[in-house]
Amino acid sequence: MKASTSTPPSLLPSDPGGAKAGFAFSVGVHAALLAALAGVVQWRTQTPTVAAAELWSSVPEVAAAPPAPAPAPVPAPAPAPAPVPAPPPPPPPAVAAPKPPDIAIEQARERAARAERERVERERQEREEREQRQRREQEQREQREQRERQQREQRAAADRERAQAAAQTAALERAREEQLRRITQAAGSTGGSPTGSAARDAAPSASYVARLAALIRSNSVFAGEVAGNPAAEVEVRAAAGGTILSRRLIKTSGNAAWDDAVLRAIDRTQTLPPDTNGRVPPVLIIAFRPKE
Repeated sequence: MKASTSTPPSLLPSDPGGAKAGFAFSVGVHAALLAALAGVVQWRTQTPTVAAAELWSSVPEVAAAPPAPAPAPVPAPAPAPAPVPAPPPPPPPAVAAPKPPDIAIEQARERAARAERERVERERQEREEREQRQRREQEQREQREQRERQQREQRAAADRERAQAAAQTAALERAREEQLRRITQAAGSTGGSPTGSAARDAAPSASYVARLAALIRSNSVFAGEVAGNPAAEVEVRAAAGGTILSRRLIKTSGNAAWDDAVLRAIDRTQTLPPDTNGRVPPVLIIAFRPKE
């Protein structure tokens, strides 16, 4: 009796009528399993429906907490300071230029080389043009100086010719006077009158000696150079018909070659033409100059 009262009721065998509850529990479990399988299959074929459920359980009632004390008053916030302008953003860092490809470098190098060649060629052309211009100016200056020198020489030559003509005229006059003197002396030695008409007729005319000098000079051959224009005076003796009998150098020009050329020219002439009066003076003194 004591043993039955001390065993807990859960360990005691159930009543014969308790099989129904077990059967019902088994059916419920199988039904839940089938529903779970059906749900799994439906989840595989359809979009699952999300459902939310809240579970409530009984909680012990707790006495209400005492009211919280009133919060302390919050002090008024201080006025916000004026916004400081933000510094400008720093400039972006310099991005290095992309390195040109090799063909661009080669083209730039060729352009630089071509520009250098063109510069050198342009400088060469400018230098040549400047040199040509300087040469032309030098040639023009030389030509101008040469013309001025020629003009001075021509004026000097004209002055010399005038002086020579005057000297030749004076020499002719002296020769004529000397000729007259000699003829007068010759006439005096033969007993004739020194002032007779024969002496006057024997004297050469003023232009006769110049014509004889030109004739004899045309037969001269002289290729040398003579400084200045010196005169070689020659005494020529001729027969009445004009044949040259002798010639004698009475005054040298200072150039032996010119003196010899004058004497040879007289020898080639051989005969003198008559004067305007039809006679040939027996004795003549003729002056020869190389630049006449």
